[in-house]
Amino acid sequence: MTRAARLPDEPDLTKGGRVPGSLDDIKVLEIASWVAAPSCAALMADMGADVVKVEPLGGDGMRGKLRQPASPEGAAAHDYPFQLDNRGKQSIAVDIGDVRGAALVRELAASVDVVVTNLLPGRLARYGLAPEELLADHPRLVVAIVTGYGSVGEEADRGAFDLTAFFGRTGIMSLIGEPGAPPPAFRPGQGDHPTGLSLLVAVLAALRWRDRTGEGQIVETALLRNGAWSIGCDVQVALVDRAQPTKRARDDAFSPINTQYRCGDGAWLNLSAQDQGRWAPFCRAVDRPDLAEDERFATPVGRFRNRAEIISELDAIFASAPLAHWAPLLDRTGMIWSPVAELPDLVDDPQARAIGMFTEVDHEAGPFETLAAPFTLGRSEVQVRGRAPELGEHTGEILRRFGLDPARIAELHESGVVAGNR
Repeated sequence: MTRAARLPDEPDLTKGGRVPGSLDDIKVLEIASWVAAPSCAALMADMGADVVKVEPLGGDGMRGKLRQPASPEGAAAHDYPFQLDNRGKQSIAVDIGDVRGAALVRELAASVDVVVTNLLPGRLARYGLAPEELLADHPRLVVAIVTGYGSVGEEADRGAFDLTAFFGRTGIMSLIGEPGAPPPAFRPGQGDHPTGLSLLVAVLAALRWRDRTGEGQIVETALLRNGAWSIGCDVQVALVDRAQPTKRARDDAFSPINTQYRCGDGAWLNLSAQDQGRWAPFCRAVDRPDLAEDERFATPVGRFRNRAEIISELDAIFASAPLAHWAPLLDRTGMIWSPVAELPDLVDDPQARAIGMFTEVDHEAGPFETLAAPFTLGRSEVQVRGRAPELGEHTGEILRRFGLDPARIAELHESGVVAGNR
């Protein structure tokens, strides 16, 4: 990305050829696994934060969890999905269930700016890591928590994944799919990543508050809250009328130009245009001006009342030619539309490439592409700053950096409280 020109009174921060990140001076301790909380810390690492990941001796449960693609010998070390949410971090393996391990993590927390965790409130309290205790001991600390259902109430210690709390409990599952069909499946991490973004927003706001006041604070988000926010239009109505929206089949859509059609080559296109002012130009573009003149379809109300008939007409029209035929016609008439892409289409999409959606990670087993952060900053650098760590790869280095003497480090290793490189 081309950076904006430096203002006359703006200091030159690019000495040495490196544009600094917004969070270069921020130290983060991540006590988390899976996706939501780690993805938040990964984005902080992209912005320059020094992120130490505390893992159990057996490692983050996400390690090696998802299908790995066929790759050259040795490249399995990429562990691609784990790499995505843990790039740019350092790993220390600690048995936090051991009182000495819990004490060590508390000690590490005293030297950082932000603690990010998804441990349940009861476990945090059991390990002496309750957010209120950490903040009392370190008033400038920002403690950032992801839970399934929140940290108060009867279900504060109920375990959750996005499938249960984000999609199931919020009602999203009940709204999607054909009427009468079973609840749909969702993709791994689909609710976790937006939840991680919510936590990132809260952390950045808390750091800004600390800049102004010197005070740290506890910030929190929950899968349940983020799932509800994602369907806020529906939830807002339900708060007023307590009614469940009606599931609609494709041929029961509110508008014939707000649904999907299969083209002659089998590809699907996705129309998402409001009716007003677009119906007649659309009909002319597909060479059916008679549809705009038909009294059954001439008004939005008529099209809604006769939606099955008009959708059937349009099914036949779009099935008569491939997507490549319809795309320029829809563009010329100003329709809002997209192809229904498959993932290989997305990763080779020229527009996705143009906006920098993907970036490369260097790895000993060979470089590979990954998703870049879903935002850019015009002045400070947002970039993947390294691969994800191996389990316990930096244990000894981290302990030395945090001031532990060699004898204590050796004792922690020998007693099995920590593991990994010495």
